[in-house]
Amino acid sequence: DNSFKIEVDKSIEEKSNTEEEADIELTIEETVIEEKSEKVKPGEHFGIDTSFDPTLDLPNYKMPSLDLLNKYDDGSIKVDKEELEANKNKIVETLNHYSISITKIKATIGPTITLYEIVPAPGIRISKIKNLEDDIALSLSAMGIRIIAPIPGKGTVGIEVPNKNPSIVSMRSILESERFQDNKFELPFGLGKTVANESYVADLAKMPHILMAGATGQGKSVGLNAIIASLLYKKHPAELKFILVDTKKVELTLYSKIERHYLAKLPDSEEAIITDTRKVVRTLNSLGIEMDNRYELLKDAQVRNVKEYNTKFIARKLNPTHGHRYLPYFVLVVDEFADLIMTAGKEVEGPITRLAQLARAVGIHLIIATQRPSVNIITGTIKANFPARIAFRVISKIDSRTILDTGGADQLVGRGDMLLSTGNDLIRLQCAFIDTPEVDHVTDFIGAQRAYPDAYHLPEYYDEEV
Repeated sequence: DNSFKIEVDKSIEEKSNTEEEADIELTIEETVIEEKSEKVKPGEHFGIDTSFDPTLDLPNYKMPSLDLLNKYDDGSIKVDKEELEANKNKIVETLNHYSISITKIKATIGPTITLYEIVPAPGIRISKIKNLEDDIALSLSAMGIRIIAPIPGKGTVGIEVPNKNPSIVSMRSILESERFQDNKFELPFGLGKTVANESYVADLAKMPHILMAGATGQGKSVGLNAIIASLLYKKHPAELKFILVDTKKVELTLYSKIERHYLAKLPDSEEAIITDTRKVVRTLNSLGIEMDNRYELLKDAQVRNVKEYNTKFIARKLNPTHGHRYLPYFVLVVDEFADLIMTAGKEVEGPITRLAQLARAVGIHLIIATQRPSVNIITGTIKANFPARIAFRVISKIDSRTILDTGGADQLVGRGDMLLSTGNDLIRLQCAFIDTPEVDHVTDFIGAQRAYPDAYHLPEYYDEEV
């Protein structure tokens, strides 16, 4: 068995070095951006030939700096050679017991798990390896082993084994990375690191909506905070508004400080973060009206989506006296969706389904988190409109099937270990960790700056019973 040599991916070490080098350049770039926003002097006059700038209402607004976030470690991964060697020997030995011979084995080390890629000898049936999941888990005496047979796009079989000492992925390391700083996405957000230790950055505008599920305490709220924080680091208050629905009342209260910068609410409500179920129904219906209004504006402007519309508006090709205005993106965040369905049922499900079906073209995106991915909560109609799914650890295979349409989420390690399904492929990520004090620092920094007179007002909606 000693003939098998284990190859550890060298590219990881190289990658972390290049990322560090990139960081030094990136910090310079950020200061340039800030200077540009300072050049606008209040009271300056702009003619019709200059393009419209939506950020002029808050010309001196400064984006939060990365120093507000904690550094947990240097981003290096702590996996010793002996652990890799021992795992490799056990995998090879277990496969030999079942007369499965392999020609090559290679290890890629990630923050929480190590992926062992094996190339089976010709004539070995893949299904045979797939069925040995429990036997390999037994021989390695580890929880959370997943076998990917075969790995999409490669001619190998993957065995994911959790590391003995998992490393924390800090939110700062994701936001510092080149992928997050230099992308052309409309709504970029950093989620975490892949098995190859690369930062994973996605575009919410393309996803269009996200459905998140996982058992209690496995990292859903941290995942929501990571997405919200990434968007706060990238978008000016004029370009983005959040509607936060929090039936637990405690998870999203931190964001009340940025109410007049980033939040949207009903005109008659005192609190910007919606905790009352009756208000939730009204807010969702009001969002529906906003969506219809936006479609009218798009029809008038003869464009197909909000990006084209805003480009046209910035170029001053649309007349504000005809009701045209700059349209910010809306992100509706619902924490604990199951509770809403239990208390309001159909009243909530109708507008949410409608928004999920139609709202992506007008820049309204939904992020819904729930603990219990059972079929009466996440109904077929809701699932059909949420192609992007995030599953943290769940207890049973059935829960995993409900959320991802495939098993695997029941085999995760927990504490931020997650699977992201974007329609076709399944990616395993370690979610970036952002702690309450860090969110506090960011919201304090934003909240201390000059703001709009009030939160963004959604259209009024009156209950039919009243």
